[in-house]
Amino acid sequence: MMRFELGLEKPDSSRAPASALTIGASYIVGGVIPLVSYMLIAEPARALYASIVLTLVALAAFGGVKGSLTGGRPVRAAVQTVVIGGIAAAVAFAIARLVSG
Repeated sequence: MMRFELGLEKPDSSRAPASALTIGASYIVGGVIPLVSYMLIAEPARALYASIVLTLVALAAFGGVKGSLTGGRPVRAAVQTVVIGGIAAAVAFAIARLVSG
């Protein structure tokens, strides 16, 4: 299916450790981005708004790079990433608010 439907070749199994490290580092960097504002701003309400802005900017940058690297349109990829990531973040925030009471 990978080759015929998606035009992809079978992944090289010797690259598995490097791929795992890349994915792990990406999760760490991606997880720290929204938290940076809380480390730098003492007032939680201001830190929340700064975190939202910083996260949306990071999503746009990552989406644009993804679009460039995959041969797509960077602006469209950036907008898609911001919309999908923004919705996911909003839902996660809402669930956390519901759970925390």
